[in-house]
Amino acid sequence: MSLPGWLAPYDRDGAIAEAFGVFTRRHALHAAAAGVSAAAGVHGLAADAQAASSSDRGDVAVLNYALTLEYIQAAFYSEAERAGALRGPLAEQARVVGAHERAHVAAFRRVLGTQAVAAPRFDFRGTTEDADAFRKTAVAFEDLAVAAYKDQIPLLQQPAFLAAAVAIHSVEARHAAWIRRLAGVLPAAHAFDDPLPRAEVARLVASTRFVVSRPRTTGAGAPRLTG
Repeated sequence: MSLPGWLAPYDRDGAIAEAFGVFTRRHALHAAAAGVSAAAGVHGLAADAQAASSSDRGDVAVLNYALTLEYIQAAFYSEAERAGALRGPLAEQARVVGAHERAHVAAFRRVLGTQAVAAPRFDFRGTTEDADAFRKTAVAFEDLAVAAYKDQIPLLQQPAFLAAAVAIHSVEARHAAWIRRLAGVLPAAHAFDDPLPRAEVARLVASTRFVVSRPRTTGAGAPRLTG
């Protein structure tokens, strides 16, 4: 499967396609065989919203979906900080955005309490240890998060949940513009953006093979939560 139409015009040099890869049957089988933790992480993104029989349950499903996306981003930026391969403006972007993503995770977990899904395990396959690979992957992650939020936010029923999600969505959009500028990609090419359905997000995440049964981490220590 190729990049969705809303994303393809931005991918001037194939950077986003390279980061996410093309979703093929081989990738799907690989993800399915990666283990229980990996399957649970991807399944959490693909969960059917119709399973919710009330507005409360529906809101919890949406927030857990958003939490899973935040887990991925927080882990990605945190590992990049530990790897120490980034320099200058890119290192600053990773430090600031990483703190934001960890704050988003903490916020969703506080709201969800015992209903919060567990964090998947990750292997970012060297993308956090090389500046060029990090930059391309970060562009793809941030664009994906913005489009995913846009698709799910209208489903929220409780005003407090809606307000929290909108506040995070606007920050994710700022993240996307920031990393696009650092990548030399036009931050805002169009007046309107399209949402990305949950099933498409799940397929793209699965195609990266970043969600695994056994984590691979780089470096030592953990960056401090400052967001």
